[in-house]
Amino acid sequence: MSGSDQVILSQDEAYDLLSNARRRFVISYLRSQDGPVALNELSRRLAAQENDTPVDELTDQQIKRIYVSLYQTHLPKLEEAELIEYDRDRSVLELREAADRLDEYLPTEESEGRSWQLVYGVLAGIGLLVYVVVGLVPSIPISMGQLGIAVIVAFASVSLAHYVSEQS
Repeated sequence: MSGSDQVILSQDEAYDLLSNARRRFVISYLRSQDGPVALNELSRRLAAQENDTPVDELTDQQIKRIYVSLYQTHLPKLEEAELIEYDRDRSVLELREAADRLDEYLPTEESEGRSWQLVYGVLAGIGLLVYVVVGLVPSIPISMGQLGIAVIVAFASVSLAHYVSEQS
């Protein structure tokens, strides 16, 4: 990888490149390697993943189907975007530093850590349950207005926590 990669990808170009699972696999696999990777090896790894089969149990047809797809479609697209270096003579490829520019379009581990939809859903469910209980049991010393304010404050608190977590 050269240190002088100055590739600028628009958001549309980045999403187009990342829209295909095979291209995402190529980028991910190359990131996990310390140097150039043979196209044959990459094809076997991808075929194993797509077929949910160990590499040593793959058929030649399964590997060839992936190899041709990578060779004819996906590698040229990644090479044109200057995200990989592909040496056709040696049939090896390597990720370029420019591929790091795709990171801003990929979810981070932090953003995957908390499912805010679940938090809001649970809060809504608890609020509904409390409303039902208060409505059915007239001896509870809390009015529907007070309960409504408590639910609004709870949602405001969760919304604030969500906002703060997204800013960091």
